[in-house]
Amino acid sequence: MDIQQYKKMDGWELAELVHRKEVKPSELLELSFSCLEEVNADLNAVIHSRKEKALLEADRFFSAAQPFAGVPVLLKATQRLAGEKSTAASKLLQDQIANEDANFVSEFRNAGFQFVGHTNVPEFALKNITESVLYGPARNPWNTDHSPGGSSGGAAASVAAGIVPIAGASDGGGSIRIPASFTGLFGLKPTRGRTPVGPGVGRQWQGAAIDFVLTRSVRDSAMMLDVLQTEQPEAAFQTPLYPHKYKDVLEKPFDKKLRIAFSTVSPVGTPVSAEAEHAVMQTVKWLEEQGHFVEEQQPDIDGILLMQNYYIMNAGEITSVMKPFEKIQGRELAETDMELETWMLYQAGKHVSAAEYASSLASWDVAAAQTAIFHETYDFYITPTTAFPAPQIGELTASAEEAQSMREQMLQAEGAKRQELIYEMFLPSLTYSPYTQLANLTGQPAMSVPVYLTERGLPLGVQVMAGKGEEHRLLQLAKAIESSNLWQGMFQNPYFG
Repeated sequence: MDIQQYKKMDGWELAELVHRKEVKPSELLELSFSCLEEVNADLNAVIHSRKEKALLEADRFFSAAQPFAGVPVLLKATQRLAGEKSTAASKLLQDQIANEDANFVSEFRNAGFQFVGHTNVPEFALKNITESVLYGPARNPWNTDHSPGGSSGGAAASVAAGIVPIAGASDGGGSIRIPASFTGLFGLKPTRGRTPVGPGVGRQWQGAAIDFVLTRSVRDSAMMLDVLQTEQPEAAFQTPLYPHKYKDVLEKPFDKKLRIAFSTVSPVGTPVSAEAEHAVMQTVKWLEEQGHFVEEQQPDIDGILLMQNYYIMNAGEITSVMKPFEKIQGRELAETDMELETWMLYQAGKHVSAAEYASSLASWDVAAAQTAIFHETYDFYITPTTAFPAPQIGELTASAEEAQSMREQMLQAEGAKRQELIYEMFLPSLTYSPYTQLANLTGQPAMSVPVYLTERGLPLGVQVMAGKGEEHRLLQLAKAIESSNLWQGMFQNPYFG
């Protein structure tokens, strides 16, 4: 097998070669590292390679029962792998070594994956771009002047460039779907409680965040959901196990014509590009051609209020994360200890009351109730994944002058003004990705499918949301799109020449 053959195969195909003994796991690993070494200087997608350890581990026994036996994989820098750095792109954590695998990562081991290393992230996975001070910006394989998105930007760039067919990712506000849209990948955010959490925690971002993967094929995501779906007694959120194999549902037709809603209107009143609107409308046209009923409609939810309540959670969570560091340092943390967004949330979170925090979470539940009613009528809800194609590197990073002004305003702010400043700080980024957060706060599954290329040659995804527990139906639709002329996947980017 040569490197071009390797890059074009999905995880299932590579595992089949291992199972049939047509290729050795060590050969796949060597090809993955060769690709990494060829492209990473351009992309800065991988921040930590474990080549020597991985090649030593490649000789271990792989079982025919392991669905991804011998397949190389990268993990997101927020996903703990025992004995490896676990930094979350934070200066405060830059020397931290994980003493155990995350439960999520343990399931990768059980499935037979080989760990290549960790991918680039923004600090504490807080942004929809990947441009940390600690590691520098990850770059988009379609055009290296542009971002692959965030916070799973390094993961997306790695898969889109062919380093690995599958990469660990996570999604707390769109961090799987946004990079998928920007890099021409398939990105599924599962139902809240579907995949493992911990050890040591029972929830992530109060249930807004969930770990899963980015893939080049729908089949690999379906198989990964088979690998990862779980019921954890210690976890805060549970969702009933899907009783069948997700992979087996892909070729099945829907048992009835679907009723589908769509909207291209930004839920927070921000602009939407004509390209994003066109991506949705061509998808709508295709669905109508398949005989489904599609109409323009959206849930009755105040998107601005929901985002304000989302940022209250962000502020509280970051301040909670910082408290142990204050004890370790024996002082209040300074702005030089962290990046702008982290520091602003840290400052705002100090002043969030218990009542405000509880009220913000209650608004999520109201939205969940409203979307549940909405899905009694509509099987799917379609929007753009992102309102624009990928921003340029640096476009959404504040200048030194802008950052200093924001810090000064935060120090002088009182009362509700602090949260207003948080909203204003994130508004340029939110303008790019106003659609994805709803599924995180309601707990619904949602996916981004690559259906559009702009005149500048940048991909754009369309988002599809479904009711809780309906990942199998999303995967059915994704497979149908993948088999159609709508699909505009990663193989058109320059790294596949």
